[in-house]
Amino acid sequence: MSDPDAQSPLQRENRVKSEANSVSLLALKLLGMFPAEGGTLPADPILSIMSRKTKIIITLGPATESEEMIGRLIDAGTNVFRLNMSHAKHEWAAEMTKRVRRQSDARDAHIAVLFDLTGPSIRTGDLEKPYNLVEGDIVEFRKEGSDPTVPLSTTVNYDGLMGDVTAGNTLVVDNGAMLMRIDVVESDRILCCVRTPGSMGSRRHINLPGVRLNLPALTDKDHKDLSLAVECRADYIAGSFVRDSAHVRELREAMQQLEGEAQIVAKVEDQEAIRNIDAIIHEADVIMVARGDLGTEVEFEELPILQRRIVKRCHELGTRVIVATQLLESMITNPTPTRAEVTDVMNAAYEEADCLMLSGETSVGRYPERCVEALVRIASRIERSGGHGFGQNALLRDERQKTARAAVTLADSLPDARLVVLTRRGVLANHVAMLRPRTSGFYAFTPTEKVCCKLSLTRSVRAFKLPFATNIEETIQRVSELLMKENLVRQGTPLVIVSDILSDHFAANSILLHHA
Repeated sequence: MSDPDAQSPLQRENRVKSEANSVSLLALKLLGMFPAEGGTLPADPILSIMSRKTKIIITLGPATESEEMIGRLIDAGTNVFRLNMSHAKHEWAAEMTKRVRRQSDARDAHIAVLFDLTGPSIRTGDLEKPYNLVEGDIVEFRKEGSDPTVPLSTTVNYDGLMGDVTAGNTLVVDNGAMLMRIDVVESDRILCCVRTPGSMGSRRHINLPGVRLNLPALTDKDHKDLSLAVECRADYIAGSFVRDSAHVRELREAMQQLEGEAQIVAKVEDQEAIRNIDAIIHEADVIMVARGDLGTEVEFEELPILQRRIVKRCHELGTRVIVATQLLESMITNPTPTRAEVTDVMNAAYEEADCLMLSGETSVGRYPERCVEALVRIASRIERSGGHGFGQNALLRDERQKTARAAVTLADSLPDARLVVLTRRGVLANHVAMLRPRTSGFYAFTPTEKVCCKLSLTRSVRAFKLPFATNIEETIQRVSELLMKENLVRQGTPLVIVSDILSDHFAANSILLHHA
């Protein structure tokens, strides 16, 4: 090594810069804000004030279907893997579920699987070649089996379309790629005037903003996919185009008839769902703000306002919430997010959504690991700045929820305290999480793996599988020993313990202050 004093001014300047960069890189790694060697974030860093509370869902696809990549995405910070049944074949979905289970078991991690049903979407028919449309063209959408009356004609897969629309309604093709005005409505067809030019290919998605559609809650395909989801022991099942609480009940009842135990995610995607949002929030286990279709249903300037209102209302009513679609859309092809995307992710994390979801970014994108790392970095950074605090307005309707509030208040008031929930079904852990505790450690202990996985969408909580002893003292001792073993607490760390289980010495919905 050369003598620093003998180096030239330029060499000394470069050396100082190199040393400073090394120190900065080390600091970022220690804070969990920068990938370690090998390109991924540590899977489970020691929880500290800098830890990530926001959970992450990624969508599996051709870019991420290998077992090795699934493992790397878990290491990068993925909590839930989504299977989009709009594109997935049953054999593939079943195999992906097995791969996720194997990789999570290998890491002793509790990683969930979400089956996302297609739902009753309206699509155009098959075309020999795409139509290149210009403003003013007349396009016909007709029932299958009827003959075309104009050169630019295609079928639709929903025969009730003509009875639901009226002249003057707006028809949106391919998630906003083209806008049309409905000019003529007949018993077996509608004629539309093109308002924005574009290319329309086969099986393109159709939206009708503000129109009440009489579509079924579940299609025949959905029922078949639902049966597969139950067979694969899915942790979550998402219903698409949920329009009211009855649709959520129908999905849940259909699942229960198959003896499924998954939690139900209701995707909010149109104006009718917005009008019925309170009832849907009450009925569902989780709400997804599905901004793709929702963004075509409402004026674009209204979308961020609706997102915030839905997130806030979910906090108030005690239901978990996912923000989804186009969070990092540019990273399908680019290795870094746009500044606008960073701000979008930051806003969702600052609103304290439980979970952020990636779709095409990880299913077909070129940089799936970098996408997860970007979410981890952005969420971790904004969480250090606090959040909107919508959880402070949560409506406490019963004794259990009020007990959760008392436990959170106590834990937040004690320096370096940890919050511990003992729960058999995960309900109390979700109640506590909805109050958005500020403590640096929030842990749920439950005897079953399935409850651990069902907490994987819940913000800030880390779940542990732990058999409960016959008396509470032994259970608490096991909790303390496990947390010490994981380097999550030190000797004497205050533990605020809240439980919804009954024992001889610890009443349900009680709070206990214990020191590790």
